[in-house]
This record gives sequence, structure tokens and C-alpha cells, in this order.
Amino acid sequence: MKRLILMVFLFSTSVLADDQQRIEQSRHLAMELGQKLSSELMVAMKAEGAVHAISVCNERAPEIAAGLSQNNNARVGRTALRVRNPNNAPTGEHKAVMQYFQARLAKEPNTVPEVLFTASNGEQHYMRAIPMQPQCAACHGSNIAPEVRNAIAQKYPNDQATGFEVGDLRGSFLIRWLAE
Repeated sequence: MKRLILMVFLFSTSVLADDQQRIEQSRHLAMELGQKLSSELMVAMKAEGAVHAISVCNERAPEIAAGLSQNNNARVGRTALRVRNPNNAPTGEHKAVMQYFQARLAKEPNTVPEVLFTASNGEQHYMRAIPMQPQCAACHGSNIAPEVRNAIAQKYPNDQATGFEVGDLRGSFLIRWLAE
């Protein structure tokens, strides 16, 4: 496993130097997904509270990601070491990257690590850390209201995405570039 991590990051460094345009495209898509989803979640939170925001996230996150994917010849989404939606489970390569992100955030909490690498299937994958933000604590934090916890359990019976503190690695944006 350590050899895989080392190989991924050694290879990633050379790809990063060679493909700044792909990084910029990827960063733009990741930030667009994050901004659109965050905006809709904040509107839902203010209008009807965290329980309603869970439904918005459940329905809108895949729709937003699908729209960005369709328009960009990429698969746009999110993954995490502790997922809420099992459809977002990481591959071994993605886990290795997120473990690196965790270590980096522990040492440099004000950074947002990102990596572009060629995955074992030949696709280019871009990952950008999603640090836990204060506004996410109502649904992903350590102290979740019982009604919110119940709503999470109804939508996501196998949820693993709680117990985070602000600044923890919540997950990663994942942009998988399809062969052209």
C-alpha cells in the first residue's frame, strides 16, 4: 500500500508539471460543484432547516454533478473515506490520495490539497480536498440533533459521514476525465 501511495504521488508530480491546463479545468469543475451545492444547501437550511437540507443534498448533488459531467466529457463527483452515499465509495487509489490529504491537512490546516494523476485504468483523475466547514456540522459534525440524525438514517441507512470536526478532511471532489 505504501508503495502504491509513493508511486501515485511520484507520478502525480510529473503529471502536475505537464498538465496545468487540465488542473485548471478540474479545479474549476470542483469549485463549481462545491459552490452550486453549497448555495442550494444554505438556502434549504435557512428556509426549512437541516432536515430539509438532507433531502436537497440527496437529490440535487447527483443532479448537479451529472450536469457538469455531461457538459465537460468528465465524471464529476465526490468521494470520501467515510461516505454517506455508498455510490460515492472510493477506489484504493482514491483512498491513498485522501490519506495523503488527511496528513497534509493535519500539518497545514490552511491548505486545500489537490492532485492530478493517471489512474490504473488510464483515466486522468483530479482530486481536491473538502475540509469540514462550520456550516456542515449540523449534518456531519459530532453533535447532530436527533431529528437530523433520524432524517439521515432514513435517506442513508449505512451512513458513515458523521463525527467530523471543523478542519477535518470531510471528503474530496473527484473529476475523472474520460478518454477523448
